Amino acid sequence: MASSDSSKCPAVESVVGKRSGAVVFRGTRMPVSTVFENLQDMGVDELMQEFGVTREQIEAVLQFAARSAEAPLAPHL
Repeated sequence: MASSDSSKCPAVESVVGKRSGAVVFRGTRMPVSTVFENLQDMGVDELMQEFGVTREQIEAVLQFAARSAEAPLAPHL
């Protein structure tokens, strides 16, 4: 699977000193990985309520992940 550049997803950010630089939803301390860890057991509405993120943020992250998975792998030197 191709690695993704989260800086290209406007719904997220990674800030040194905020959650140890983990990728979080922009303007929050909620790690994006939380969505993926809970998506199997929770619907989008539950994720929104439980973790205080918006539907738009969740959809943006899922769409970004889908596009990243479709991207060709970069050649390794």
